[in-house]
Amino acid sequence: MNVLLRRLASVTLLAVGMFTGGAVHAYPDRPIRVLVPFPAGSATDQLARLVSSDMQKALGQTMVVENKPGAQGIIAVAALTESAPDGHTLMISANTAIAANVSLFKKLPYDPLKDFTPIAGLGSNLLVLMVRSDFPAKTTEEFIAYAKSRPGKLSAGYGSSSSQVSLAMLKSMAGLDVLAVPYKGIPDAVNDVLGGNLDFTFVDAANALAQSKGGRLRAIAVTAREESVLTPGWPPLSKVLPGFEITAWFALVGPARLPQDVVDKLTSAARKTLDDPALQQRLIANGIAPAYQDPAPLKAFIATEIDKWAKLVKEAGIEPQ
Repeated sequence: MNVLLRRLASVTLLAVGMFTGGAVHAYPDRPIRVLVPFPAGSATDQLARLVSSDMQKALGQTMVVENKPGAQGIIAVAALTESAPDGHTLMISANTAIAANVSLFKKLPYDPLKDFTPIAGLGSNLLVLMVRSDFPAKTTEEFIAYAKSRPGKLSAGYGSSSSQVSLAMLKSMAGLDVLAVPYKGIPDAVNDVLGGNLDFTFVDAANALAQSKGGRLRAIAVTAREESVLTPGWPPLSKVLPGFEITAWFALVGPARLPQDVVDKLTSAARKTLDDPALQQRLIANGIAPAYQDPAPLKAFIATEIDKWAKLVKEAGIEPQ
């Protein structure tokens, strides 16, 4: 009987081999989709393209960045959570989709602590209050005085949770009456400032540096607590508005139930990529501070950040959608 069972087992394994092409393929065995919840040109997009370009060398497989902007990242999250948990669909996101949305929406259609597999923390950046080059105010004090003298007449756009909370905090702490306009991403808001449809916006450091060099937008102040190496010479808002501080961050995640061997391979590739001094310099030049994090501390960090953003959203007086 034992001989018969062994023969049946051999036949079964042979049949499985025929249907799988004769062997179990090692991960990754096809291109990897990397979803980005914001439009092309955003800080998240820039980071995703820089990191993916190097990570694919370590993985031996192409990583294709796919922008899915809208609804503060919910559209991209839906695509991620509906994908097979095999490591061939991932997401690189800022804190918006992974932490802040819990407090920005009354009924969020996903749970960041249950529906994502943390893979690697990647870095952080700050935001910059920017206006057109012909805007009358040049300092934070002048900006606040100008805005206060025109209640209800100025408009500002936001395209992420960080820019939304930054704008709401500015209005609350400085006592400003400003119209807040939502966008799919910060680059869209920047375009409308340039076009004269908005008076100002909060821009991620990556885009702020480029716009400042172009000369059409001017930086007023940054959201970091102190002057940052990412944006040397630009003063913090906290000098005029004590306690003002908003920092954005980025992470690589997969859908829930991602196999541990897949997580390990991705984590190893991400760590190797972020350890490269050349990539670190490219990220810093694009206004992003590289900061690698392993899955376990990243998971704990996300839980802490969900609580932190809940407090920020409440303090900013933002009503959940």
